Amino acid sequence: MPPRVTFQPCGWQRSQETPLSSEYDFVLVNIGRLEAVSGLSRVQLLRPGSPLKFIPEEILIHGRDFRLLRVAFEAGGLEPQAFQVTMAIVRARAQSSQAQQYAGISLSKAGQSSGSRKPPIPLLETSEDWETERKKQGAKGWRVSTVNERFDVATSLPRYFWVPKRTLDSEVRRTFGHFHQGRGPRLSWHHPGGSDLLRCGGFYTASDPNKEDIRAVESMLQAGHSDVVLVDAVDELPSLTDVQLAHLKLRALCLPDSSAAEEKWLSALEGTRWLDYVRSCLRKASDISVLVTSRVRSVILQERSDRDFNGLLSSLVQLLSAPGARTLLGFQSLVQREWVAAGHPFLTRLGVTGASEEAPVFLLFLDCVWQLLQQFPAEFEFSEFFLLALHDSARVPDTLTFLRNTPWERRKQSGQFNSYTQICTPGYSQPLAGNSVNPQLSVWDWDLRYSSEQILQFHNPGYDPEYCPDSWLPRQQPSFLVPGPPSSVWLFSRGALTPMNQLCPWRDSPSLLGVSSRWLPRPAISSESLADQEWGLPSHWGACPLPRGLLLPGYLGPQIRLWRRCYLRGRPEIQKGLSAPTISGLQDELSHLQELLRKWTPRVSPEDHSKKRDSHTILSQSR
Repeated sequence: MPPRVTFQPCGWQRSQETPLSSEYDFVLVNIGRLEAVSGLSRVQLLRPGSPLKFIPEEILIHGRDFRLLRVAFEAGGLEPQAFQVTMAIVRARAQSSQAQQYAGISLSKAGQSSGSRKPPIPLLETSEDWETERKKQGAKGWRVSTVNERFDVATSLPRYFWVPKRTLDSEVRRTFGHFHQGRGPRLSWHHPGGSDLLRCGGFYTASDPNKEDIRAVESMLQAGHSDVVLVDAVDELPSLTDVQLAHLKLRALCLPDSSAAEEKWLSALEGTRWLDYVRSCLRKASDISVLVTSRVRSVILQERSDRDFNGLLSSLVQLLSAPGARTLLGFQSLVQREWVAAGHPFLTRLGVTGASEEAPVFLLFLDCVWQLLQQFPAEFEFSEFFLLALHDSARVPDTLTFLRNTPWERRKQSGQFNSYTQICTPGYSQPLAGNSVNPQLSVWDWDLRYSSEQILQFHNPGYDPEYCPDSWLPRQQPSFLVPGPPSSVWLFSRGALTPMNQLCPWRDSPSLLGVSSRWLPRPAISSESLADQEWGLPSHWGACPLPRGLLLPGYLGPQIRLWRRCYLRGRPEIQKGLSAPTISGLQDELSHLQELLRKWTPRVSPEDHSKKRDSHTILSQSR
């Protein structure tokens, strides 16, 4: 278990059933800054090796997750211990940063009672899990490939993934060698109407494929469809450096000691560009959801690394298009598949290793999801508190879920390879039975880290539990699922579709991400929405029926908001509640609550709010 510091305020007792989660806990690696305060003017920033020049009256612990913990030492009681406690935290924090090695939490609570613990959701570590998920999506034209079972194709890919049914594993192995880091085209999600959403890395143009390999690449990208759209996933989106810089500016602005004047705070917020990047991600995901929904086709997300914005866009498209992904279990399964199993480099992007490639892309995704939750409050089973718990779990590495960069590293750490027939867990005298059960906790084991009262807050009271997400779209929808022209190939860039001659860069002309962008067609930004182009609908959405279950978010001006409950947690007035201390602020809060109530009213009756739901029901609801 990662080292942490815990304070116990007067009169507060830690719950015995939640040994790891409270607002008074701080994992040492999550401490961004530590300050000692004495009086009104004496403030010292504490660094390893720097001596404390006075006995502190208060310690300020600034978390990298936007939290602020103020620890005051009462006069006449704790002054002698204040110096010792402060220096002990400084030394422990320095030792923690040097170690940078964590083994996760042992299964002391779950293991003693049952000997093994079934994961709350499929962790997609076995071929059976992938096959079950394939059948659930109805992807009949796809199969589970075992070509990467020993991670000899790509260590950043999962052991299993979906490929076209008629493609042999030998063809898969050769085809993946022509993509960056061996991350070839794979199915992310099968739309109930027939479309397929794929993701892959950039073309490795230094390779020299033969004609058979080129045909195999094209076949896997086309996935049996006559209409194919290749999407440049990073076009019009921020770079990793942009995301990191915006997040640093946002954090500096939201902390209590921000230098921004109150009257210029909103302009400073705009200057961080964070909300602009959230807006760009939602707009692009909305366009891609139209591509997937409007016609039966193959839509391929292509990013050079295939480990950052491909996962963000694929996840948002599924949230916009599939009501099943908006349930509590469905969303957790989505994150496990598109982020954890797909090899998003959590350890590097969240800055645990101190590498220069830090960029909180996953936290940007969670902000996008929060925006959707605000715009469509009745469509999501989970609440803002669940997103906060996930946000904080990404910063606090209690489990292997967010503690490694690749599935290979995660599996190596847990000690599970095919050569093992039994698995031993540290702290146990007897090995756990079987070789397909992960002995470590996952982030989804909420009941081992949160109390029942906290888990109850994960559920959105405005969600209609009687709504059946699996029946939202019939198998045949001729009204808007119209096949495209035969063998049509398109490039989606800058909000417009441009015809292409072929998919592969080894043909007569170059293709996406394989060569310099100056060789690619760069269409002007379309003045009309992609939905207008695809459906032939007029610009006024209110007069036009959308396919049931499809969400098209707003991303203009004030439609994108600051996630205050997350980013302003370091401000005392926000910690006590979100109501603003001014009359105008209270009026804004009232208008916002009235808007939420109006959106919930058609879906939820007053009787629904009175229903009792326990935490076990929330976590174990059937999928």
